[in-house]
Amino acid sequence: MIRFYNGKVITMQNGITPEDIEVWTDSDKIVFVGNPTAEDLQNKVFEREYDLKGNLLMPSFKNAHTHSAMTFLRSYADDLPLQEWLFQQIFPMEAKLNGEYVYWLTKLAVLEYLSSGCTAAFDMYFELDDYVKACTESGFRSVLCGAVSGDKSNAERLEQNYLKFRDCHPLIGYMLGFHAEYTCDMELLKAVAELAEKYKAPVATHNSETEKEVRECVEKYGKTPTALFNELGIYNYGGAGFHCVHMSDEDLRIFKDKGVYAVHCPGSNVKLASGIAPITKMQEMEINIALGTDGPASNNCLDMFREMFLMTGLQKIADKNAAACPADTVLKAATVNSAKAMGLNDCDIIAVGKQADLVVIDLMRPNMQPLNNIGKNIVYSGSKENVKLTVCAGKVLYENGEFNIGEKPEIIYSKANEIINTLKAQ
Repeated sequence: MIRFYNGKVITMQNGITPEDIEVWTDSDKIVFVGNPTAEDLQNKVFEREYDLKGNLLMPSFKNAHTHSAMTFLRSYADDLPLQEWLFQQIFPMEAKLNGEYVYWLTKLAVLEYLSSGCTAAFDMYFELDDYVKACTESGFRSVLCGAVSGDKSNAERLEQNYLKFRDCHPLIGYMLGFHAEYTCDMELLKAVAELAEKYKAPVATHNSETEKEVRECVEKYGKTPTALFNELGIYNYGGAGFHCVHMSDEDLRIFKDKGVYAVHCPGSNVKLASGIAPITKMQEMEINIALGTDGPASNNCLDMFREMFLMTGLQKIADKNAAACPADTVLKAATVNSAKAMGLNDCDIIAVGKQADLVVIDLMRPNMQPLNNIGKNIVYSGSKENVKLTVCAGKVLYENGEFNIGEKPEIIYSKANEIINTLKAQ
């Protein structure tokens, strides 16, 4: 058991107000939340008693959209429009990847996730066996998102992966998904809808990231990507749309009616000049909003603190309203809603019986003082500098700059540079 005491706790059950309580974990679960009595403490044997020393414990961040192994393309093909960036730079390099490369590149991403207090990634990529191996060896949680594209023949692979990975390990899940409307033919989209119906399962995909994507979909099918997916039955059991920048009112009503999560990726959308998602309108319609970084080729970092600030800051500019997208909305998106968008309903808040996925935030740093409002400090002035400790499934994976994932960071860095140099030379 681990005891976290002598600090503040934001449980995310009722807003972002901290409480002066304790949290105990046993194995991978939270087993106590509150103020213990002498009787509660009697005969309790803790493997570790972590004195928070006035610092903050809260649910860890969950990255609700990413392509982790794209770390090898960080700062490789920047300052280009999305379609040119994707088809002329990214896809050709990705075609050279193999499983071993994905393994090491994923471990690099895990280091970055953990150092920013993130314990789960909703990952859309390939070489899944090697990706899963990297995550499970590291103790990191991930939900794999189907990434098929092309024609109907790939639907069989999607189903096979769904059956293989959805229950393969306590740290691993799988959600049906496909890359995007513009990379899939109609027969594949229909096949995905059939799988959603067969398994009564949600589906996730890139959706309405650029004006070009939406315009060309309307030209081809007479309707937006969201309306097309809805008509086909892809969203009958919910799911997630990644980006959701250029959404019509009808699109938003579909998201609301079908319980689809809008996964906001502000850093990527800014860097690729895709636009700013209509977060305020989504809030007004009570659409669930989650937060993701997108991949490290388009962001270029995997830092949920930066995403939180961009989420609120860009919406204030878009609305010309400083009150838009308040801190509580942002912090909920980065923790509770991102977990739920991934289907991780036991990883969302701090409560008895939930998974022990936690982060300790150092409040004794200049950017956190004074403590006028701790929750707002995290969103508006917080950074990776403030992450003292990251816990996934009850195991401390990062503490005070040191990693506990079974591999030395220096080895991972060396492998990543070796991989990109090899690929460039091919």
